[in-house]
Amino acid sequence: MARGFAPGHGFGGHDCTVCHGGDPAAPDAAGAHSGLRAHPAGLDQAPQACGGCHPSRLKAVSAGLMHTGRGMVETTRRVFGESPVQGGRSSLSDLGQGPADSLLRKLCAGCHLGQPRAAHGDAPIHERGGGCGACHLERGGHGGHPRLTTRVSDARCLGCHSRSGRVSLSYAGLAEIDGPQAGGGRSVAAGRLADGRLVERRSADVHHTAGLSCIDCHTARGVMGPTDGVVHQEQAVDIACTDCHANSTPRLALDEWPADMQALRRLIPFATRPGQRFLVTARQGTPLWHIELRDDGPYLYPKLGGPPLPIPQVRPHSHGGGEAHRRLSCAACHSQWAPQCYGCHLSYEPEGSQWDHADRAPTRGRWHSRRWDVRNGLPVLGVDGEGRITPFVPGMIMTGSHPEWTTVRSTRLFSPLFPHTTGTARSCQSCHRSPTALGLGRGRLEHGVGGWRFAADGPPLPDGLSPDAWTDLEGDKVGGSTHPGARPLNRDELQCILDAPLSAASVWPAGPR
Repeated sequence: MARGFAPGHGFGGHDCTVCHGGDPAAPDAAGAHSGLRAHPAGLDQAPQACGGCHPSRLKAVSAGLMHTGRGMVETTRRVFGESPVQGGRSSLSDLGQGPADSLLRKLCAGCHLGQPRAAHGDAPIHERGGGCGACHLERGGHGGHPRLTTRVSDARCLGCHSRSGRVSLSYAGLAEIDGPQAGGGRSVAAGRLADGRLVERRSADVHHTAGLSCIDCHTARGVMGPTDGVVHQEQAVDIACTDCHANSTPRLALDEWPADMQALRRLIPFATRPGQRFLVTARQGTPLWHIELRDDGPYLYPKLGGPPLPIPQVRPHSHGGGEAHRRLSCAACHSQWAPQCYGCHLSYEPEGSQWDHADRAPTRGRWHSRRWDVRNGLPVLGVDGEGRITPFVPGMIMTGSHPEWTTVRSTRLFSPLFPHTTGTARSCQSCHRSPTALGLGRGRLEHGVGGWRFAADGPPLPDGLSPDAWTDLEGDKVGGSTHPGARPLNRDELQCILDAPLSAASVWPAGPR
């Protein structure tokens, strides 16, 4: 087992006790294994292992969203009419027994980093939990010790991030479906993931096509802290499109790097020169150590290997619209598609039994989930908590029943999402003349005497909106959002978008429709 360690942890090949504990001086196996830590990267044992060298990282990870699921816990409780924070805690590792927490226990808590993981299999999509090892433990083909490495492959992200927002699948051009489909008049070949889910091929993210991995954009700070005030994923993300493609942020010299980043200087993949400066992220000031600033522009060196790639820069003529488009996020135009589910019903069976991810055993009570109207197309646009127009997808368009509820609960909530399907910009018409993009749902949108009119394809639900809508033209009937401050486009914004004149040039070249 002494083989296979990455250089940074090579010392472990000669002293197992550094991570695994035990007593190397004992004369027998029982004594040698006294106090043994079989899985030292798990969050229950990491304080005695990983935390010895990386205390600040362990603290941040233990309090971060990948472990606590804080936003998911608080949102689910709020939707179920319960207190978002119960007993001063909102963590997947500290759930109660109410309806919301019961749902989280049975259907949602399997992904948090505190879940134990004793083995690494051949299908990463099944692998969740494992603490520090969830990302940094790579199973090698050498027959020795798994690699402890900062070269985190995309496979390590797949187990958790192929669900919910499904960004791992979307990034690689895979879209989950309920059955073989045809999209855009073309035949679509479907296949199955290792866990049995059916998928179709769609456009992969341009960064994936170019050879970039998840860690080329997602920095250590973005993944492993800081955590103060962070409730939702977008608050934790360190990187922004403009950090690479339009960076006017101050640039740091090597001796100006923050203290917690100094160790990464050894990873710089190109020869540095006196006065060498580095781009930094606007949000946290993180040096982008794998980007070289050359005379002809910035070049990115993929962290998992490969030739340096020139980074296209935003030019003044690249984007039209001026002030009218000032609030648009990059993803609003450049997301080619997003996974969407417009119907879900949850029901609780008290007499049943189901695996409880918190207790790690089958417990009484079973949640049943049924979904319908799964789509993979251009996303709805809405306004996030910072006032930017950005993609949204259905977060909770569902009905639910539980013995503690006197009536069936009905919820219509949309969530902001960075779809990770970046590519050619969508056409102007796909926003300005699309009822689905504007949150009205599928139907007929036309202009006549008296202004714009919209007729939905389907009958309205009890709240007055069609099943796939988020708002109406007048703004009288609107759905909510899982994120505080986020909302659909209002009446004035809808009218402004619809009234914008579109020339022939504005719809060509056109992106995906």
